[in-house]
Amino acid sequence: MFLRNLLQASAILPFLYATSSAQTACNNSPLLCNRAYNNITHLGAHDSPFLRDQTTGFSTSGNQNYNSTVQLDAGVRLLSAQVHKKNGTTGEDMWHLCHSSCDLLDMGTLANWLRNISTWMNNNPNEVVTVLIVDSDDATPAQLGAQFEASGIDKIAYTPPSTETVPKTWPTLQSLISNGTRLMTFVASITADPAVPYLMDEFSFIFENDFENESPTDYKCTPNRPSALKTAEQAADSGKMFLMNHFLYSSGLFGIQTPNETYANITNAQTGLGSLGTAIKTCTGVYSKPPTFVLTDFFNRGPAMASVDDANGVTSATGRTPVSTEPLEEDTTSGVMKRQGNIFAVVVAVVAAVAFSI
Repeated sequence: MFLRNLLQASAILPFLYATSSAQTACNNSPLLCNRAYNNITHLGAHDSPFLRDQTTGFSTSGNQNYNSTVQLDAGVRLLSAQVHKKNGTTGEDMWHLCHSSCDLLDMGTLANWLRNISTWMNNNPNEVVTVLIVDSDDATPAQLGAQFEASGIDKIAYTPPSTETVPKTWPTLQSLISNGTRLMTFVASITADPAVPYLMDEFSFIFENDFENESPTDYKCTPNRPSALKTAEQAADSGKMFLMNHFLYSSGLFGIQTPNETYANITNAQTGLGSLGTAIKTCTGVYSKPPTFVLTDFFNRGPAMASVDDANGVTSATGRTPVSTEPLEEDTTSGVMKRQGNIFAVVVAVVAAVAFSI
């Protein structure tokens, strides 16, 4: 009897193992675990830390309604940020997340932002996250590396086989997870430093389309950066991953561009003129594969995730915390004075400000 029971139990082990494996999700879906990193479309939050919410007086410089950890909870897997040197500070406090100028919108230090991401990743061990840093004030690799080390997130950072050559094969999500190298870090732009090899120069591995769009008819699939790539054919032959910028600006005071929230529900929709879903399909036709990254403002509007899931063939995502697809409502009892303060900040920063870029 014991032997018969043992044989019966062993017969169902493969089924139990398959069922358990099927339930394992990587980046919210078991379908993605065995796909190479570059063969997945990752939803990105453009200027992730810069908020248009009550904490910033609904600053018109803000690109997102919800903070970076809420973005991650909702399924965003690429976070971009601008890093600036803050005058009068030293050490860890020197490098801040500022929108074009620290006089305009300052969201604190890079190290603190990375700590929040690190905590989230520690609590979500089956997720691969990409961070894209815009090195606005030319921080050295050592200076940026010190920020990553201070946060502790460097311990799970991926290092490529070569810092200059695109790998023939990128690892799968499951291999990144199993190897404990779940953080992919790109910097625009940086000189490779063997002391911090996990800080990958963005344009050695990635190309982008144009990002300064003010009309839903402006979107194109052709490469804009790096400048050496002039045509879609050259971009495809380079082997670099495609980051598709898909957000709109509004031209405001003194001609300064600000994120267009009014049109975000259409910009991030699945169908329609200038929609994210239509742009993904168009660029998929150009490059014979979906973009590896799509970068959006107000990611929850649309919502942008629906088009990304469609590109990935994901129909039953797990582990996400939904957020409202409606715009946040300003508390007008306190928002008037804050908004006036934002306008004053724009005037103060206008001399140093440039068109907002990623």
